Amino acid sequence: MKIGICGATGAVGKEVIDVLFKRGFKVDELNLYASERSAGKVNKTPFGDVTLKEFSLDEAARNKIVFFCVSGEFSLQYGRDLAARGVIVIDNSSAFRMDLDVPLIVPEINPEMVHGHNLIANPNCTTAILAVALYPIYLHFGLKKVIVSTYQATSGAGQPAMDELMEQSRVVLDGGAPTATEFAYPIPFNLIPQIDKFQENGYTKEEMKVAWETRKIFGNENLAISCTAVRIPTLRAHSESVTIETERPVTVSAVKELLLKAPGVRLVDDIVSSPAKYPMPLTASGQYDVEVGRIRQNLVFGEHGLDFFVCGDQLLKGAALNAVQIAELVI
Repeated sequence: MKIGICGATGAVGKEVIDVLFKRGFKVDELNLYASERSAGKVNKTPFGDVTLKEFSLDEAARNKIVFFCVSGEFSLQYGRDLAARGVIVIDNSSAFRMDLDVPLIVPEINPEMVHGHNLIANPNCTTAILAVALYPIYLHFGLKKVIVSTYQATSGAGQPAMDELMEQSRVVLDGGAPTATEFAYPIPFNLIPQIDKFQENGYTKEEMKVAWETRKIFGNENLAISCTAVRIPTLRAHSESVTIETERPVTVSAVKELLLKAPGVRLVDDIVSSPAKYPMPLTASGQYDVEVGRIRQNLVFGEHGLDFFVCGDQLLKGAALNAVQIAELVI
C-alpha cells in the first residue's frame, strides 16, 4: 500500500500523516510531495524520516492513493490525469466539489457514493463540520430552512495565517500597530466578516460553499440554506451557530437522543453544571468528533425549530480526518 501526499509540509498535509498513523492505516510506503525548493529535505513523520520529493505524474502514479492537500489550481492541473492512471485521488481543494461526476463525501452521511470513482472530493471544512451535526436531524425531522453563522479559526486559511495571528498579536501586546498580509485587515483582537471573494448576490464564496455543498452531500437541491462566515482570532477549530426550521415537530430531548447515537458527534450540552458545558474551540481542537450543544427550542419557529451551537476541528473533521476516512472506505 503506497500512499502519496501532495502538500505534505502544509497544515492539512501534516494532519493527514498524523491521522493515517493514529488510525492504523496500512502504509507500506509513504511518499511526500512538496514544492521544488523543498524537494530533498527530510521530513520527520510518525512513520519515520521521509525525504520530500518533487511532484510529477509519473512519480505520483506509483501510489495506490494520493491525498491532494494543495491549491485548487494544482488539483485542476493534475487531479483528473492522475485519477485516469488508476490512482485514487482524494482532493481537499474546492476544484471538483461541485462537478457532477465527482462524489463529495462525508463518510458518516454518503459513504456509498465513493464506489466506482478514482477522483473524490473532500468538502469545505465548514460544510463538513455542519453536515455531521445536521444530518441526523435532517433524516428524522426534515429540514425546511437552515441559517448558519460561522466563527472560523485562522488555520482555515493555512499555516501562514496562523503565524500572522501569533506574530501580529505580539506586535499589539508590545504596543505596536499590526499589519495584515494574509487577511484584508489585521486579525489580532478583531474579527472579519469576509471569507473568500464576494459574489454577485452579496454573499461570499465561502458562504455559498456551505449552501452548495450541503445540498450535494444530502442529495437535496431544494434545501434552503443561508450562511454568514466570519474569521475570528483563534488558531484552531471552527464554530457555528445554527438555526433550523424542521418539516415535522421537533423537541430538544429527541434531538439530544439522536445526537448521542450519531457517528462523528459528541453531545456537549449541560447548562446546569457550574461552569456550564458547551462546544468550544478549546475543547474541540485536536478531537475527531464534532461537538454539539446549546440545543434549545427556537423562539421564532416554535415546535418546528431549534437553535444549537457546533464546534469542530477543521484541520481534522474539516479536512484530514474526513480525507482519511474516505481512504478507509475505498480500500
